[in-house]
Amino acid sequence: MALLYELVWRLLHCLLQLQRAAAAWIRGRVWRRGGRLCRRAALRLPGALGFSTQKKTAKPRRVRWVADGKALEKLPLHVGLLVAEEEQQYTDIANLVVWCMAVGISYVSVYDNEGVFRRNNSRLMEEIMKQQQELLGSESCKYSLEFLNNGTDPHALLCQTVVKVLSPDDGKLRIVQAAQQLCKAVEKKERTSKDIDVTVLDSLLRESKNIPDPDLVLKFGPVDSTLGFLPWHIRLTEFISLPSHKDVSYEDFLSALRRYASCEQRVGK
Repeated sequence: MALLYELVWRLLHCLLQLQRAAAAWIRGRVWRRGGRLCRRAALRLPGALGFSTQKKTAKPRRVRWVADGKALEKLPLHVGLLVAEEEQQYTDIANLVVWCMAVGISYVSVYDNEGVFRRNNSRLMEEIMKQQQELLGSESCKYSLEFLNNGTDPHALLCQTVVKVLSPDDGKLRIVQAAQQLCKAVEKKERTSKDIDVTVLDSLLRESKNIPDPDLVLKFGPVDSTLGFLPWHIRLTEFISLPSHKDVSYEDFLSALRRYASCEQRVGK
């Protein structure tokens, strides 16, 4: 008899466990189904209230850069990049050149007082071409670029941006050479001293009549000096200093352009 009671007890215990398991399974199903219904309702709610749930696609960077250039009150025609730091970063300078292209700047001059960029001109040009492709992607074909060598004129109708690499030889040394050239002309009686004036000297110092003087020079580094950057050509140039060209961002570049656009140039008055 005791054995029969034990068997009945175990059977009742098993039935109780099965009932609990079935109840737990039913609750889980109801919870999951209710959760899916809530999620579906949450997804449909913005649409029911008149809000769009489609993701906004970001504008291509080129479109933004072009718009930024057009939004400026005035845009420099010629920008100089003056690096007054011991170490030169080719990629960062290349980025600046490409940004100049994108916003619509026609002439860019790159300068350092040690002549590093001039000596490594081909390396810089390759980096600019590389960054043009990387930053503009498939849109890079819409931009034409010309690298200007000494003594050559840009074909303005064939390109949108002209890049020239400068060194100290293009500054004070060029003025000395021009003065020597005029002195020899007077010595050989090809000119008289009365023929020498600002206009004559200016024509000797300008390798190309098609390149305007820099409107804006972005100086990178802690040195408070122009470091011999084209002393004859910067009489009316606006200088804006930035801490460094290393890791310079597009926002830094655009901020400098906005400062230039807002400044009042009295042109010597």
